[in-house]
Amino acid sequence: MDLKKCSKIIALILFAICCKVIAEPSLTIYNQDFAVVREQLNLDLKQGSNKVSITDITALLEPDSVILRDPTGKQALQILEQNYRADPISQGLLLSLNEGKEIEFITKDKDNVEKIVKGKIIRSGYVPLYYLYSSQSSQRQYITNASTQPIIEVGGKLRFSLPGEPIFPALADDTILKPTISWVLNTDKSGKLDAELSYITAGMNWKADYSIIAQDKRNKIDLIGWVTFDNQSGRTFENAKIKLMAGDVSKIQQVIRYEYVEESYTPPGPSDFVSEKAFEDLHLYTLNRRTTLHNRETKQVEFLRTADVNSQSFYVYDGAKIDSRYRGYNMENIRHESDYGTQSNPKVWIFKEFKNSKENHLGIPLPKGTMRFYRQDDDGQLEFTGENIIDHTPTDETVRVYTGNAFDLVGERRRTNYNIDTSREQWLDESFEIKVRNRKEKEPVEVRVVEHLYRWINWEIVEKSNTFLKTESQTVEFRIQLAPDEEKVITYKVHYTW
Repeated sequence: MDLKKCSKIIALILFAICCKVIAEPSLTIYNQDFAVVREQLNLDLKQGSNKVSITDITALLEPDSVILRDPTGKQALQILEQNYRADPISQGLLLSLNEGKEIEFITKDKDNVEKIVKGKIIRSGYVPLYYLYSSQSSQRQYITNASTQPIIEVGGKLRFSLPGEPIFPALADDTILKPTISWVLNTDKSGKLDAELSYITAGMNWKADYSIIAQDKRNKIDLIGWVTFDNQSGRTFENAKIKLMAGDVSKIQQVIRYEYVEESYTPPGPSDFVSEKAFEDLHLYTLNRRTTLHNRETKQVEFLRTADVNSQSFYVYDGAKIDSRYRGYNMENIRHESDYGTQSNPKVWIFKEFKNSKENHLGIPLPKGTMRFYRQDDDGQLEFTGENIIDHTPTDETVRVYTGNAFDLVGERRRTNYNIDTSREQWLDESFEIKVRNRKEKEPVEVRVVEHLYRWINWEIVEKSNTFLKTESQTVEFRIQLAPDEEKVITYKVHYTW
């Protein structure tokens, strides 16, 4: 064979390259159980076709989200073929590969002497990682109905456990020990290339948690915010640059192609560990130091610490208790159901609220999370007083949180009259009596008594014992001042027409 023919054959050979990461990874973690991973790969490519494999990836990578490119745009790089294998060798996987076959098990007798027992694998009980994170109903049904217990036939009898330590046949040549991506790449020229790899992976999440400490009896609070990361992706990220995306993202969108649209700023109050900026219609928080995020690890980082935030507590009595049997009723059904809304809820709700503004020592978009409230007792110890979840809260909006029911405040609501005319004029009159009691020994309170005018959209309050505020199109609010150990009665009559 002459040299020219030889060189042509060599040019057609697929060059096998095991590439490696040459820079620390960068992560953007979304609070919807997924993340975007970006890292740099050191490739040494030949002109034409090349085989490339990488194993330093997650076990829950979305193969159709993979992008491999030259970030400088100087070298044409085309993926001719991509293969992703995510089930590395484990005992469960090997049991599943040998279903229907007989293998040997090492077991011990009563004298602790090892012996070999043969057993046929009827069912392995193995569940692939893909099914565990799948949203498809048929795959969820698979997990629900299929037992994860193995079934082994030993001596003609079935057992729902392994009889001992299994001994498997030798591994095949194409067996993988880690999740692996293999590519066939085509490039227009040879040489080394620092390529950029990015992909979306499941199994990574973050959430915000807030601790709020009330200062004595004043309406001042101290606020501490934490970010909690959860890495269940199957991979450890060493010395990673981490960003957190807050907002409600449609997963169908190409989230890795968003562009930054506004300048960042450093608001007063937040910790120096995290910076924040607007990003499309979302908000992006960046950890200002690299950190290692181990697989199956939960890590917390402080992102907000501020003091002397003005807040207030207030009480709400929403006395109408709606029976579950009326679920799905429309207003026309409600109008003709005389018993609707006549049951009474005796509980008075406690709310805490504060303005998320720069003037109030905040002014940073607050990501969705759990907000916990504490107050210092006379002995100096912090006591837990309630918690709830807040939604994503932009700057200059009010944070309002329900924290529980007041022990010493009681409400009582009853209907006193109901008349309906459905013949010609079509109207309805309904009257209510509402009692609120303050059983505190020394503290006066204000209770916001909320009434929902649910019978119809056209209404008028024709009689009332107290003034009210119209807070929504079918909601009114009476603000009642109660001295210690005082009861007050509110009455009103509403007239509906249609």
